[in-house]
Amino acid sequence: MSHLSTNLVHGDDNTFRRVPDVIQPINVTTTFSYNEDPEKLVKAKDIEEGVITTRDPVYSRLSHPNSSKSEAVLEQLLDGHVVVYNSGLSAFFAALTYYHPKVLAIGNGYHGCHGIANIFTRISGLKQVSLDQYDQLGPGDVLHLETPENPFGTAHDLSFFVAEAHKRGAHVICDATFAPPPLQTPFEFGVDLVMHSATKYFGGHSDLLAGCLATKDIKVKNQLVSDRTFLGTTIANLDSYLLLRSLRTYEMRILRQSSSAEKIVAYFATNKDKYPALDRIYHSSLQKEEFVKQQLRGHSPVFAIELKTSELAKRLPSRLKYFHHATSLGGVESMIEWRAMTDPGVQETLLRISIGVEHPDDLIADLDQALSSLS
Repeated sequence: MSHLSTNLVHGDDNTFRRVPDVIQPINVTTTFSYNEDPEKLVKAKDIEEGVITTRDPVYSRLSHPNSSKSEAVLEQLLDGHVVVYNSGLSAFFAALTYYHPKVLAIGNGYHGCHGIANIFTRISGLKQVSLDQYDQLGPGDVLHLETPENPFGTAHDLSFFVAEAHKRGAHVICDATFAPPPLQTPFEFGVDLVMHSATKYFGGHSDLLAGCLATKDIKVKNQLVSDRTFLGTTIANLDSYLLLRSLRTYEMRILRQSSSAEKIVAYFATNKDKYPALDRIYHSSLQKEEFVKQQLRGHSPVFAIELKTSELAKRLPSRLKYFHHATSLGGVESMIEWRAMTDPGVQETLLRISIGVEHPDDLIADLDQALSSLS
């Protein structure tokens, strides 16, 4: 069995190899010519569900060569049947559309997912409860678990929540964006659907929007693909081309970013008393629960810090040399965000930090001088 790094480069070799180019070209067309052999023409009503992404391309709202090739590579990475979307939020919207629960148990996490949930509450009366109210779930309902959780990079116990949800007949969606494989493999813990904002680590260069859902059930994928056709949320041609490019180097990036983040967090946790402005550090590597060791093979490249005051938190980003003050995460460049600018639900003292591929010692030195200057 070949290794992940090999599969990321060759996982789509036999998928839509329509040209001799080593690199699949960008397809700017919206429509594709049908087969010239009249005997191979198939009526729409005779097409089986789910074959949209495996037959010859027809129309780019359904699928196109780069979207299908992206799915083929991601299936190697996520060990399941994958459907790719034009953003992470489109993936979450598709998941709620598919399950159509009456009750949704959801943690703090990404405010965008709460925005989608609020739309369902408005149009269909979806009841939203917190994660610790999982006892209100019933058959067909959904528990949405983001782990590690945005913006802190701290982990939740997948085994516990899956057991409690399944006991009540509910489905579990795991948003594993902050710790994608090989750092974490949620299917090992029995989740029903794995979600990723592929914009982040799978994209890895801050230049594309994408999302994906992975399932172990081909019938679920077939329905998701059919739904996507009418939701209009297929990934765009350019974005899927860029996603394919990024997936080739994904493993070496994520392993570097994860190890660097762990080293940086450990340094500042050990030397916290040197920085009067620094109040708290959040990261899964600092958690002591046993499930963290069982669930994570590596830690998220994202962590968060709190400073003593909101004014200090606003000033820190401008004193850094190697960190872009910007939202998002997962790129090769390190970023820091005064999170209150985009997330109304966080403390104004909070800063989210996403570690890139720079040398960790340089990032430590940069954070050191910036935090020291605040003191």
